[in-house]
Amino acid sequence: MAARVRALETILTQKGLIDPAAIDVIVDTYETKVGPRNGARVVARAWSDPAYADWLRQDATAAIASLGFTGRQGEHMQAAFNTDETHNLVVCTLCSCYPWSVLGLPPVWYKAPPYRSRAVIDPRGVLEEFGLTLPKDKKVRVWDSTAELRYLVVPQRPAGTEGWSEDDLAGLVTRDSMIGTGVALEPEAA
Repeated sequence: MAARVRALETILTQKGLIDPAAIDVIVDTYETKVGPRNGARVVARAWSDPAYADWLRQDATAAIASLGFTGRQGEHMQAAFNTDETHNLVVCTLCSCYPWSVLGLPPVWYKAPPYRSRAVIDPRGVLEEFGLTLPKDKKVRVWDSTAELRYLVVPQRPAGTEGWSEDDLAGLVTRDSMIGTGVALEPEAA
C-alpha cells in the first residue's frame, strides 16, 4: 500500500497536480493535530478536573477549544456524559457529521447507511454488534449529529484509576468510547 501511495504521489507531482509540501502539511495535520488522541485528552481532563467537567457539560465548544482543539467540523460541540443510568451513542442519520478536531476522520461504518439507520431504531442491537452488551435497566440515549452541532461522549471513568495522571487516563479512552459504541478500557489494558 505504501508503495502504491508513493507511486501515485509521484505521478500527481510530475503532472503538477499536487505540491508535495502541501501533502506533507495535510498528513501532519491528521497525524499530529486532529484525531482521537485529542478527544482522549478532553475526556481525561474531565475525569481528573471536576471544574473542567462542569465547563464541558455547560459549554463543550469553549471547554474543548481551551485545549486547542477547534476547527474543521468541531465548531459547535456538546458533551454527553455516560452515567450508571445512561449510555450515550452518537450517529448522524443524514450523512456523516462528525467532530474531526477531537475524533479525527470518521470510521467507514459511521457513514454506512446500516449504522445510521439502525443506531436509532435498534441501538442496543448495534451496540451488541460492537461487542458492548449493556444491562437491561441502563437507558441508551442516541444523539443525532448535524452540520450545526456535533457530540462527544464522555465515557465513565474506569474504577481503579484514582491518582492516575491525565496522560495515563487518556490511554484508556478509545475513539469508539467517545462515539458510544464502546467504553473506556480497563486499567489492566493500559
